[in-house]
Amino acid sequence: MIKVLIADNHPIIRMGVKHVLDSANGFQVVDAVSNTAELFERLEKVTPDVVMLEMDIPEINGIATLRKIKKEYPDIKVLMYSGQSEDVYALSTIRAGAFGYLSKASDIDYIISAVKKVSEGNMFITNELAQRLAFDEGTQKPRRFFRKLSTREVEVLKLLASGKRNKDVAQGLNLNEKTVSTYKARLMKKLNVDNMVDLLQQAKALELY
Repeated sequence: MIKVLIADNHPIIRMGVKHVLDSANGFQVVDAVSNTAELFERLEKVTPDVVMLEMDIPEINGIATLRKIKKEYPDIKVLMYSGQSEDVYALSTIRAGAFGYLSKASDIDYIISAVKKVSEGNMFITNELAQRLAFDEGTQKPRRFFRKLSTREVEVLKLLASGKRNKDVAQGLNLNEKTVSTYKARLMKKLNVDNMVDLLQQAKALELY
C-alpha cells in the first residue's frame, strides 16, 4: 500500500486528487492539508511514502518546503505539482530534490503512474525535462560534460546518482539490466572517468543529486 499525503491549499484540488488515489488500487491517502504548518504537524505523526506538494502552498514556498522535507524527512519522496506548465517550475524543483513534477492538467492515469513510480524511488520526468537537465539554466547552453549525452543517458545517470542499483534503474526506465550496464560504460567513457565513484562525483558536481 502506497501512503500519500497531499498538500494543497485548494479544497477542490485536494478532494479531486484524493478521490483519484483512493479509487485506484494500492494507494492510501493518509491526509490532505492546506498549508505548510499543517503539513509538518502531520509529518510528525504519519510517515507517508510520497508527499504530493503543490508549488504555491501557503506560508513557505514550494521549493523551501521541499528542501525542509528533504532535510528533516529524507526517506519521504516528494512529487511536486502545479497549475503551471513544466516549463515554469519543473527544472528547479527536480534540482532541489523532487522526485518528479506534474502539471495539474495531467490526466488521471498519469497522476497514478507518477505517484507509483516516485514511491518506488524512481524519477518521474518527461523526456523533454530529462534533456533540459543537461542544460545550464543561466546560459541555456549545454553543460560541458553533458554535450554528448542523450536524453536516456541523462535519465540513467540521474537515477544512478540518486543511489539506484542497476536493477532499480532498469525497472524505472523499462530497460533490462544488461542495457543499464551498457549505459554505465558509455557514460564513463563520455564523462572521461573509469569507475562508479568518479562517475557519481561528476553527477554531484552537475547538481544531479
